[in-house]
Amino acid sequence: MNDSNGSGLKVSLSALIWVATFMAVLIWSGIEPKDRMTWVLEVLPAIIGFGLVVWCWFRYPLTPLVYGLILVHAIILMIGGHYTYAEVPFFDTIGDWFSWERNNYDKLGHFAQGFVPAMIARELVLGLGVFARRGWPAFFIVCFCLALSAFYELIEWWVALASGQGAEAFLGTQGYVWDTQSDMAWALSGSILALIILGRWHDRQIKALTLTASSQGDSNA
Repeated sequence: MNDSNGSGLKVSLSALIWVATFMAVLIWSGIEPKDRMTWVLEVLPAIIGFGLVVWCWFRYPLTPLVYGLILVHAIILMIGGHYTYAEVPFFDTIGDWFSWERNNYDKLGHFAQGFVPAMIARELVLGLGVFARRGWPAFFIVCFCLALSAFYELIEWWVALASGQGAEAFLGTQGYVWDTQSDMAWALSGSILALIILGRWHDRQIKALTLTASSQGDSNA
């Protein structure tokens, strides 16, 4: 009984920390951003993600790893929304160290755009048993992440057409002619790297989550 209560307290505390961190960064991000419209466009996916996390928390619990990755991705989006991706100060400093010709924070964002969705998709694919053969999930996940990145580039294009010059801060191309292709390549690399370095850790967490759900089901019965 004590172990059960302790576990429940731990889960509740982790949820509160997650929400508090998200809200704190969101509030900071929304205070006098560089460009308000860019802030809305960049932060909207994080807000949508927050809603989905809340929905999943009560209906389809995810692993701690995936919850943590979602929070990190949301923070990356909110920082980019506050400064715009071309003007994040810390990456200006890094650029000076390595003699970069541009601010590469947007590349971090697109890397995360492949890295984090890969683990979300992996959790859903494995948890729902979508594929019978083991080799197919990885192939599907990488293709899904690349398609997601390509679709996001289409969204940027549509925003640019609708906004004209006002979309420059949102696009963040900084004059780089191969920016679109580079963005998709970073997302592709992120998805592949996530599967390679986090696969076994993720498997253990999925197994633990399944066992917890099974034990709770038995106790309720």
